[in-house]
Amino acid sequence: MDASVLILNLVVLAVVLTADLGHRKVTVFRLARPLVAAAIIIPFFATAGSISGRGLVLEIVGALVGLAIGAGAAALITVRRSAETGQVISWAGAGYALVWIAVTAARLGFTYGASHLFGKQLGGWMMTNRISVGALTDGLILFSILMLVGRTALLAIKRYQAAGQPALAATPPAR
Repeated sequence: MDASVLILNLVVLAVVLTADLGHRKVTVFRLARPLVAAAIIIPFFATAGSISGRGLVLEIVGALVGLAIGAGAAALITVRRSAETGQVISWAGAGYALVWIAVTAARLGFTYGASHLFGKQLGGWMMTNRISVGALTDGLILFSILMLVGRTALLAIKRYQAAGQPALAATPPAR
């Protein structure tokens, strides 16, 4: 497995879990940090993807699936306005972390498998469908980045909604 793939996935995982686990203030900086990290990462890892055909379809599907999973993970975050401070805070626990860890493990597992276990079959499928390695790589990168975008978009919506609600006493969510 290429070290850059491992680094990309682990950086995304670390940024998200550091930003979200436990009780956290939902600030503009917190919402922007993963997007800034994504903007920095993309130029280093993106390749010449497809601009037409099935490669483009694969890239779009990767982006849409990433967006949906990111929003689904963010649905596991509880957001409310604190009675003590009036600030909007969130709480994310083990379920949220498990989604991100499982998806990261699956992406890394696919990458490993493509190189060591089912490379011939994947290559045949890509050749048959005229999908370049660049399109596959960019589809996986778009999946990762749009997962961040989906998480951030839903968290921003929840922040906006909670800001207009009455403040609640600090009580951890039921587990």
